[in-house]
Amino acid sequence: MPDDDPYSAEAFRRNGRAVVDLLADYLAATFRSDGKVLDYSPPTELLARWPPLGVRDDRRESLAELIPRLLADSHHLHHPRYVGHQVSPPLPAAALAELVSALLNNGMAEYEMGPAANAIEKRVIDWLGVVLGFDSPVEGMLTSGGSAGNLTALAAARQSIDGLDVWQAGLTDLPALSILASEQAHYSVDRAARILGLGAAGVVRAPTDAQYRLDPSGLEEARLRAQDSGRRVFAIVGSACSTATGAFDPLEAIADYAEEHGLWFHVDGAHGAAAALSPRYRPLVAGIERANSVVVDAHKMLQMPALVTAVLFRGAGSSSRAFHQDQSYVGFRNVDDEYPWWDSGLRTLECTKRMMALELYATLTQHGIELFRTYVEQTFDLARTFAGLIRAAPDFECAVEPQANIVCFRHTPAGAEHDLDGLQLRIREAMLDDGGFYIVKTSLPTGIYLRTTIMNARTSEEDLRALLQSVRSLAASCR
Repeated sequence: MPDDDPYSAEAFRRNGRAVVDLLADYLAATFRSDGKVLDYSPPTELLARWPPLGVRDDRRESLAELIPRLLADSHHLHHPRYVGHQVSPPLPAAALAELVSALLNNGMAEYEMGPAANAIEKRVIDWLGVVLGFDSPVEGMLTSGGSAGNLTALAAARQSIDGLDVWQAGLTDLPALSILASEQAHYSVDRAARILGLGAAGVVRAPTDAQYRLDPSGLEEARLRAQDSGRRVFAIVGSACSTATGAFDPLEAIADYAEEHGLWFHVDGAHGAAAALSPRYRPLVAGIERANSVVVDAHKMLQMPALVTAVLFRGAGSSSRAFHQDQSYVGFRNVDDEYPWWDSGLRTLECTKRMMALELYATLTQHGIELFRTYVEQTFDLARTFAGLIRAAPDFECAVEPQANIVCFRHTPAGAEHDLDGLQLRIREAMLDDGGFYIVKTSLPTGIYLRTTIMNARTSEEDLRALLQSVRSLAASCR
C-alpha cells in the first residue's frame, strides 16, 4: 500500500528502488527478439482494463503494482523488432536524468526559477551549433517537439520581413504571405503556416525529383506561381530528412536560391540533422550551416525521451523575434545588453518549460559524443543493408534507395499485381495483430508501401531478414 506521507524521503527511496528494479527487468526482457513488440488491443477493450477514477478512493495502488500493468499494455520501443515510427528508444541514462528533472521541477521561463536548467540549455545549444557547422555562435532554445520548433522558426521568419511587424500590428492590411516547401515536407510546416494566419494557400509546393527530394529547378516556378496569385514568399523550408522516405533535400542549392531572393531559409532537420555527427554521412546535410534556422529533435536520432527539440538560429536577435514580450510578473533582466539566453521564456511557446536539456547534457557527459556518432552510422548503415536484402528478393521492391535509416518497401508476390496497395494494408494489419514486429505504412505517388525506421541500436540484420519472412507468412494468410 502507498505510504501515508507522500513526501517521505524513505518511502521515495524504497519505491524508487522497486520501480528501477521493475524497469531494469523490463529492459532486459525487451532487449531480446522474442516476445511481442506490441500486444495490441482495440481502444475500447484496453480502456475497460483501466477503471475510471471515481470520487471515492476505495482502491489504492502503489507504483510497483501499477507499473507491471502499464508495461503490459504499452508499446516496447526497446524491442529490436520495433522498426516503426521515428521515436527513439531512449537511453536509460537519459530516463534517469529526466527523473531528476521531474523531481526538481524547475520551470525555465526566467533564470531565477531555473538557473542550472538555463545554463545547461545554453551549453546544449552551443554544442549543436558546433555539430551543425555554424561558423559563429548560434542562438536558440529547446522546445516541446518538432511541430512547435517549426512554428517557432517560421514565426521568427515572418517577423524578420522588412517593413512588417506582425507581432505588433497583426495581420490586418498585410499582403498575403507564403512559404515554399516540397511536396514531401512534414505536415507541421503546413500547420505552422495556418497557425500563423497564412491560410490553406500559405505553403506553396515545389516539386520533388525521383528520389523524393525537393527539386531546386522547380523553385522559381513555385515562387512565381505564388506571386501571380498575389502572395509574397518570405521563407523556404528544406527537409533533412523527409518523414515519408528519409529523403534529404539539396540544402546547398536551396541556400543559394534563398540568398538570391532574400528568403529566410529554414531546415526541418528534426530527424536527419544528426547526420552531421558522422563524417561519412555529413554530406547529406551539406549547406545546413547556411540556414537561418534549424530544428533538431533529440528524441529521434539523439535517443532522448520525448519531447526534446532544439531550435537554432543564425544571426543575433533572431531567436527572440517569434514570441518576445515583457511581463511585469516575470523577472526578465538583461546584463550589459548581452543576449539574454538565461531567460528562455522570451523565445518559446512555453512559459513553464521543463528542464529538458538535462537528459542530453547528462548523457553526453556520461557516454561522450562517440556514442551518438556510432548510433547514427549503425542505423543508417543497417537501412542500406536492409535495402540490399529487399533488392535481392524477387518478391519485394524498394520505393527508393534509403538515404537515412528509413526504408519504404512492399511485398510483390506473383499474382498480386492487381491489388498491391490492398495487400500492403492487409499485411500491416496482420502484423499489428501478430505483434512480432511493429512497422507502419506510407502513401507515395507510386502506391502504398510498408515503412520501417531503424531506431533501435540493438536491431540486427538477422531481425530484418526475419521481418521479410514474417511479411511473406502473413501475406500468405491474408491474400
